[in-house]
Amino acid sequence: MKISLDNALGIHGTALNFRAARAEVLANNLINADTPGYKARDINFSDSLKTAQHSVRVSRTHDRHLNAEIVGGMGEKLYRIPLLPSLDGNTVDAQVEESNYMRNALEFQTSFTILNGKIRGLKAAIKGE
Repeated sequence: MKISLDNALGIHGTALNFRAARAEVLANNLINADTPGYKARDINFSDSLKTAQHSVRVSRTHDRHLNAEIVGGMGEKLYRIPLLPSLDGNTVDAQVEESNYMRNALEFQTSFTILNGKIRGLKAAIKGE
């Protein structure tokens, strides 16, 4: 029987990739907080993950097993609508961006912990523990 690492890890690897991409977008917003005309962007994690889940191919390899392959891509980067846009056209609110960045970092760590647990489980299964 062929075991695919992607199948064994499920959506968690994709979630980790989305979180990493979102961290990059949020960091870019913070870096450009003083750049005139810069428009704050974000990736809608929930929509991206839903798109990935709807792009999952599922086929049975056994009556009690499912084989899933993720074929979806990264979600669209959206512009953030500012509460109070600045006079120079910059839409970055540093406090909002910092808050979103920290929350995303915590959620990244959670996804990483889940993924790490799955990998430990696979290692234990391979060793016959």
